[in-house]
Amino acid sequence: MRQLISSEKFTNIQKAQAGLTRLFEDAADTNTFYRVLKNDKALGVLIPNDMWEDIIEDLEAMASPILKERIDKRRKEKTYSADEVKKMLDL
Repeated sequence: MRQLISSEKFTNIQKAQAGLTRLFEDAADTNTFYRVLKNDKALGVLIPNDMWEDIIEDLEAMASPILKERIDKRRKEKTYSADEVKKMLDL
């Protein structure tokens, strides 16, 4: 998934109220989401369901004690620089 912030579009509350279905369809088609504003103040976010499910899945994975343990374990292991990897692979 690309950087989430690059997926952000903006709309005002009046347009959101008048065309909620259209905004959701556009967001789903363009893999984006809408931040809804009123007087230049953010009120909330309209997120297509597929994107929302991906976010929830990622959050649940990050909250997993098993995943956290695996990440901590890997971080303690020796790491290699890009140059070292290239040398190992004769690149």
